[in-house]
Amino acid sequence: MHSLVFLCARRLVSHRPAARRALDLLPTELYPVLFRAAFLDERTLALRDLVGTWPFPVLSFQQLLGHRRCGRHPLLGEKPSKLCVQAVILAVVAHLRRELEEPDRDPSRCRLRVLDMTGLQDDDSDRGPEWMSLWSGTVALAKACIEVSKHQSECRKRGSKRHKGPCGASAAPQPVSVEVRADLFVNGTSFGVLRDALQTAAGPLRLKCRDFHAEELSVAGTVSLLESLEPAGVRRVDLRFNNLGLAGLCAVLPHLARFTDLLSLKLPYSNVNVRRPVAGMDAGFRRLAGQLGRLTCLKELNLGSSRLSGKLWQLLGDLQTPLESLELAFCHLLPADLAFLSQSLHAPALKKLDLSGHDFSENLLQPLRHLLEETSASLLHLDLMECRLTDSRLEALLPTLCRCSRLRCLGLFGNPLSTLGLKTLLRKTVVLPDLRLVVYPYPMDCYSPEPPRPPSGWLFEDAVDEERFAAVSAELCRMLVSSGRADAVWTASLSRHGALDYFSL
Repeated sequence: MHSLVFLCARRLVSHRPAARRALDLLPTELYPVLFRAAFLDERTLALRDLVGTWPFPVLSFQQLLGHRRCGRHPLLGEKPSKLCVQAVILAVVAHLRRELEEPDRDPSRCRLRVLDMTGLQDDDSDRGPEWMSLWSGTVALAKACIEVSKHQSECRKRGSKRHKGPCGASAAPQPVSVEVRADLFVNGTSFGVLRDALQTAAGPLRLKCRDFHAEELSVAGTVSLLESLEPAGVRRVDLRFNNLGLAGLCAVLPHLARFTDLLSLKLPYSNVNVRRPVAGMDAGFRRLAGQLGRLTCLKELNLGSSRLSGKLWQLLGDLQTPLESLELAFCHLLPADLAFLSQSLHAPALKKLDLSGHDFSENLLQPLRHLLEETSASLLHLDLMECRLTDSRLEALLPTLCRCSRLRCLGLFGNPLSTLGLKTLLRKTVVLPDLRLVVYPYPMDCYSPEPPRPPSGWLFEDAVDEERFAAVSAELCRMLVSSGRADAVWTASLSRHGALDYFSL
């Protein structure tokens, strides 16, 4: 329920002329609630007026609007409005253009120095045109930086003589600048504009990256952008689908050492394959391990879809601090890899572990049980999706799984489990007090007439008998309620699972 102040703010921003006249009279304490009201109702002109006279040094989207990761009900919901985000960016650009054009005028009410847009967007591309994605937000910010930088150059040319003192010394006032903190997503289409924007680092509008995501870039392109980022504040680098290979990774990783705050490194789909040995592979792994060892603050590592069979010890051997999140989905691990991990410094510290895509038959099942025993005191999130876990294998795993007393999320999608197996899983795990999310597979007995089996092991959703599955889902919900666990979510939807990451844990 909205407060009376918020309802009054909504009323005011709905009448822009009156709101614009009132801004000079309103106390600064009302600006945040007016911003929230304007953003919620998509009053873009009111937003531009508010930002243009923002009386505080910092404007933070997360603080003002909330977000799903903030632990409170968000005004933004899941999808920020593109029009509203663009309105804020345009207002900052307009403010800086005014300051550049009239540097001698009395300072305006606007005191904005930091625009914090981190956490606003994600890299979900399943959006309509009215929503601001991480990619489109990155492009909008990059274009704004370039525009303001060009305008600064034009103003300097026009005013080079005007700001000369009697002795010819420059007497121009200190230029106003705004730092934009943002998460950036770049691919081949947006590479050029982001590269140009990062080269304006000394301009009036400066991009400062927190989380950097790059997709389908060359080694040279990736390196050039990493070198252009300001090191301070970068906490995550996510390089996916870049087809870097072992040689490419060895070329890129030395440029990460200057990011002294780097906590998370994601390198999925990097095309590393030890099953296709080439000359210098062992030396390459040693170089890569040494470069990983230089990332002294690293807490999260994702090497998904690289074939690392038997090489895990070599790759992680130089890390001096324990990882808290390790994603090794579809890495073709061997029992020796899981044995190494069980004995490593990482096991007792792991909060998130993803071993999806492995065949947990008898060869891997016992090493998995031993690994889970070693991680049981810390583990919060476990993914074992598409692991060919049958009812009997899952039942053999359950005693160890139930020792993971802090477990919050369990991903089992894509495993050939029956309805009976799911009921057993629910009854056994209901004792885990923090288990709030279980992503389970469509039961085998809900397929009609029988599930097709593609080579990848996926079970097709469109072959599910929806009526049978609805009945199973309802029964699982009844079991949760009767067990006093109505707070837990059991779902076959991967969308809920995707909302969780290391930083939310």
